[in-house]
Amino acid sequence: MALLFLLLLPVGTLFWLVANARAMPVVRRLDVSLPFPADAPRRPVTVALMTDSHLSGPDNSPERMARIVAQVNGLRPDLIVLGGDYIGDAKGGAIYGPVQSIAPFAALRAPLGVVAVLGNHDARKHALISRRQWGALFARIGIRLLDNQAVRRGPLAIGGLRDIYTGRPDIPKTLAAMRAVGGAPLMLSHGPDAFPLLPDQPMLTLVGHTHCGQVALPFVGIVYVPSRYGLRYACGVYREGMRTMVVSAGLGTSGLPIRMLAAPDVWLITIHPR
Repeated sequence: MALLFLLLLPVGTLFWLVANARAMPVVRRLDVSLPFPADAPRRPVTVALMTDSHLSGPDNSPERMARIVAQVNGLRPDLIVLGGDYIGDAKGGAIYGPVQSIAPFAALRAPLGVVAVLGNHDARKHALISRRQWGALFARIGIRLLDNQAVRRGPLAIGGLRDIYTGRPDIPKTLAAMRAVGGAPLMLSHGPDAFPLLPDQPMLTLVGHTHCGQVALPFVGIVYVPSRYGLRYACGVYREGMRTMVVSAGLGTSGLPIRMLAAPDVWLITIHPR
């Protein structure tokens, strides 16, 4: 009996780890204040952050993403932002191309629309299409893709940086574009490595990429994240000077289809006028 238990324990643990990855995301909430422009109504704006869907099996599927999209729509955010890494890895299940990877996002609904950036897995070497082609695919489903660009949505000036891991984010150009459109500054970047490069001014930065380690060990915590800063910006909320950054655990997985003590999540941030 003890031998049978020892044989079944690894199998049970594996199923548990995969089940963690397949779980519906936790909704995490944050309130921040930013300087709204004079022409904007003085009411809070809610922003939902979805990132790192990595659409591929066995942990993620179009059906699971449809449920997550419905979950996010149910939060009734004013704006939805997508943080990149839509392409998934070969993890022993189904693999989807660029069109299929972003198709579930067509059902997202928010009064101020949906804005996106690309991640390192969406670069040409993974997805085999260019940034321009990605922009066209997103435009077909009514989503604005930003690449070192900015757009005004309600009271927010949203800047979207090029992925720092496979490209070169042009921070001065993006900040200038944000100033040109006017509004409370919200920077969207795939990963946290751009955060220390931003000026110390009131700004909210939303990122993913780290998966919150994807596997965190009991009593030890997160062991590794793919960042040049190590664990400095591994997961959660960071405040440095006048800047605030949210690092999401994301929706999917990379490498192995498992999670441990690093649940998938969606962030709902309420931005109040300062």
